[in-house]
Amino acid sequence: MSIHKNCSFLLILVLNIYALVSGDGVNVTASDSADTLTQSSPYSPAAAVVLVNSPVFRKPDVDSIFSLNLLSSFPEDEEISVYCNELLHIFGQQYVTYVNCSVNSARPVKVCQNCYSSYGSLTEIYLKISSDQVVPGNESCRDSILRNDRLMLVYLLYNNLEDIWGKSDCANCVTKGFHSLTNDTLYFMSSVNQTLTCFEKYKEGNHTELCKSCKNTYRGLNELYSRMETNKTMCIDIEDVMNVTRKLWSKEYNCSFPREETVPVIAVSSFMLFLPIIFYLSSFLHSEQKKRKLIHRE
Repeated sequence: MSIHKNCSFLLILVLNIYALVSGDGVNVTASDSADTLTQSSPYSPAAAVVLVNSPVFRKPDVDSIFSLNLLSSFPEDEEISVYCNELLHIFGQQYVTYVNCSVNSARPVKVCQNCYSSYGSLTEIYLKISSDQVVPGNESCRDSILRNDRLMLVYLLYNNLEDIWGKSDCANCVTKGFHSLTNDTLYFMSSVNQTLTCFEKYKEGNHTELCKSCKNTYRGLNELYSRMETNKTMCIDIEDVMNVTRKLWSKEYNCSFPREETVPVIAVSSFMLFLPIIFYLSSFLHSEQKKRKLIHRE
């Protein structure tokens, strides 16, 4: 019985190999092989060989798996409308424009004065998306774009840029509606340009002339900055350019000037310092005078 099984196994193996090598020769199908196996022995190890080599049980091609169209269209009721899709496309364009402007204006910081227009356009298109207004087709873009998934990607993207805009205090330097810079900002930038022009004029050679000639211009810029700081009418652009100007004045050109408010402080401090000396001196003179009077009476 074992000899019969071994012979059947070898016969089936040879037939399968021959069928694979020569297509015009003996054509043994998977069904024929399976029938032969069943007749010989249902538990024959030749069954595994036949199944592996059979085209019926061949492994799927790897490329066929990745060629599946995973980006096929969803049903009509799951897609956003053409109008909302157009808004989303415009939002992407405005987002890229503002980010590029911010990166290019990062150093020195000019994000408020250079990018307020692109930020205004981005805000305008986002307000259209987030509005509860029903668009043609009885659809709300806010629901289909902002609230249709857990991540809410469009909301997160805009919220991040809005947070940067707020931390930069750009609203203090830009008019409402993002039409232009405020008058205070324009006047301050003009004062900065005058100061830097003075620095540029006298920076060659001895800086003593620079410190002397540019002192009034620099002093006026500092006073203007202090007023804007008190009134909270400045943004990150003004802070950064003022820091750069101060570094040039003090570190680059080694200039300095005494502040006017320090003069009274020095005068009062000097008076308080000499008060003990005056007190002890007057006490000493008064005591010596009393001693002389007592001796004279004796």
